[in-house]
Amino acid sequence: MTLHWISDRAGTFESSGIRKVFDLAAKLTDPINLSIGQPDFDVPEAARKAMIEAVDRKKGGYTPTQGLAALRESLQKRIDAEYHHADRTVFITSGTSGALALTLLVTVNPGDEVIFFDPYFVMYDALVRMNGGVPVAVSTYPDFCYDIQRLADAVTPKTKAIILNSPANPTGKTATRQEVKAIAELAEKHHILLISDEIYRTFCHQEFTSPAEFNPQTLVMDGFSKSHGMPGWRVGYAHGPKELIEQMLKFQQYTFVCSPHVGQIGALAAMDIDMSAQIAGYRQRRDMLYDALKDDYEIVKPEGAFYMFPKAPWGTATEFVETAIKEYSMLIIPGNVFSRQDTHFRISYSATEETLRRGIEAFKKLAKR
Repeated sequence: MTLHWISDRAGTFESSGIRKVFDLAAKLTDPINLSIGQPDFDVPEAARKAMIEAVDRKKGGYTPTQGLAALRESLQKRIDAEYHHADRTVFITSGTSGALALTLLVTVNPGDEVIFFDPYFVMYDALVRMNGGVPVAVSTYPDFCYDIQRLADAVTPKTKAIILNSPANPTGKTATRQEVKAIAELAEKHHILLISDEIYRTFCHQEFTSPAEFNPQTLVMDGFSKSHGMPGWRVGYAHGPKELIEQMLKFQQYTFVCSPHVGQIGALAAMDIDMSAQIAGYRQRRDMLYDALKDDYEIVKPEGAFYMFPKAPWGTATEFVETAIKEYSMLIIPGNVFSRQDTHFRISYSATEETLRRGIEAFKKLAKR
């Protein structure tokens, strides 16, 4: 293989910094792993049994590109009951990441600008670049609140879309109802596509508000990966204006084809499972970690998801993380993976209480260096 085979597109972004930490974790013995962005609970029993039975019944073939009818119909009923939009259609995607990839494929032309809030989920920047777009990061530092004037100032005639992720990865910040309404109305006023990444809405410890409530043209992405501990089964969904959904379906035919059949059967079984006990458990872990670290670290208390984004007490975040890994075998993610600045680091508290206690002990020692 020679370098002239590689496209220009491949050079517009680097491999995920999170993946590099995952690769490092495989080489360590008994690490304190606070890096993983996925639930640590098992797939609920009813969903797991449904998938096992589906395998036994040889349900390994393709589903329709738009997803199993029963799953789509169940989701559509819930969506209609929440929004009452005449023009809002749902289809099943290969994870929420698949929904995001399809959205940008069908909307972004070379040179189009896509705004998202900094800190941000790593895929936003990379996927915008992959499609020839221009990523525009609007800072939310220092409190991670959504400053509508900053957002308005970032809008130009080239702005094609705004991405809102609430509750957010990596900060755990949940937008207030007033913030969401202002973002939704600004997007509608300027005829900008608003993309709402709601994959963490189940892990919300305050009132959750979707911008689709205020802006019916909002494209919403969600899924079962986080809410039901099914990240590897790749079952997400997107809903929005029918014309946009039809274009996304066309692109899914030539890319992902469909979400995995067995995973969709599991997702259908998962829809009626009460996950409140798991969510309460994550709230308790958040409180335990926050209460233990708040005196030694500058932290905005997260209101959702299962992440915390403290400020490094010394050095850059990269230097702090390198020390944590080398001296304590503690795996956390430096802030420059998620941000234009390298001042904070991400903790995932989707871990056992024993792991969190080990982490707290290491953090307290690191803070006193």
